[in-house]
Amino acid sequence: MNKAKSQRIVMDGNGYYLGMEKGCFVLKDRKGNVEKYPLFENEIREVVLRSGNMVSTGALASLGFWDVDVMITTARGRPVAMLKSMDDDSHVKTRLCQYEAVHSEKGMEIAKQLVLGKIKGQNILLEKYGLEPHDIGTNTDRINGFHAKNLDSLRKKLLKVEGDCMKRYFRQIFPLIPEKLRPETRKKFKAYDGVNNMFNLGYEVLQWKVHRALLKAKLEPYLGFLHSVQFGKPSLVCDMQELYRYFVDDYVIQFCQGLKKKDFTTKAEDASKSRKGRREYLKDNITNEMMRGLKDHFETKVEVPLIRQGKRQRRETLINEEALLLAKFLRNDMKAWIPRIYLTTNNF
Repeated sequence: MNKAKSQRIVMDGNGYYLGMEKGCFVLKDRKGNVEKYPLFENEIREVVLRSGNMVSTGALASLGFWDVDVMITTARGRPVAMLKSMDDDSHVKTRLCQYEAVHSEKGMEIAKQLVLGKIKGQNILLEKYGLEPHDIGTNTDRINGFHAKNLDSLRKKLLKVEGDCMKRYFRQIFPLIPEKLRPETRKKFKAYDGVNNMFNLGYEVLQWKVHRALLKAKLEPYLGFLHSVQFGKPSLVCDMQELYRYFVDDYVIQFCQGLKKKDFTTKAEDASKSRKGRREYLKDNITNEMMRGLKDHFETKVEVPLIRQGKRQRRETLINEEALLLAKFLRNDMKAWIPRIYLTTNNF
């Protein structure tokens, strides 16, 4: 049972029940212990409903009515669904402008800024660990110098730059992982080694946070600029996620420092229709520890001014605000959009 200062309700075990009682969210554990969260006194920003627990329809209705972020995960903490409010599809003007931008210079400018923002984020992490950063000047000139007839043609050029930088980036940060755990290369979907699966799990949590931020900004998550439109692919989520992967990378690097090979287990899974393979994962108790720490990692503050007031904000708030700023740019409420990648490294 976990009630953080950020006013989140997280079911990070089994046998919990979340219900409503006299204006309060009530969380009960398997031993009968109870925690109450007064709905009108505290601003609950997020609820994580994990498989193996129960929740009442009354609690779900209240969470939806008050527009509380709700993430539903598997028993291992993998995000699989979210609670979507009925008014998340309001503000059609924003989505219309988004559709139009895909076929205009504005869409190409957004795609360029996404790649530049990702490179800047990687540089923050490389510089933090005393590694060699990308040449931001050369990459900026190269990207800004790209000319294309349409977004499809531009994507090919941008993804080549992005891919080259990513390979160079992981070649440098992988040696920061303890040698006995260190993977040889970065593997995305269905990786066999435990560390790559840790990165992938962290990115799934990031994906949920980005997806929810885009919905709040009334944007279409499946219509992106850097990533192509494909069935089942939330391409704008993939776009915006690129800006913040270094948040997850830094956390995984730090978390790995205390791990040993015995903290992982292997499971036989389908590698193809005719072949099984053994994939390595963190043990369940260590996965729980990792997920709790990652949630706290997104709660820490960075030196980026809030849109309205304040000089610092949580990483999660930064993601939410950036989605709002992108929406404003698409609606022509802003003349330019340059993702805010914070340049100080003393907050990790």
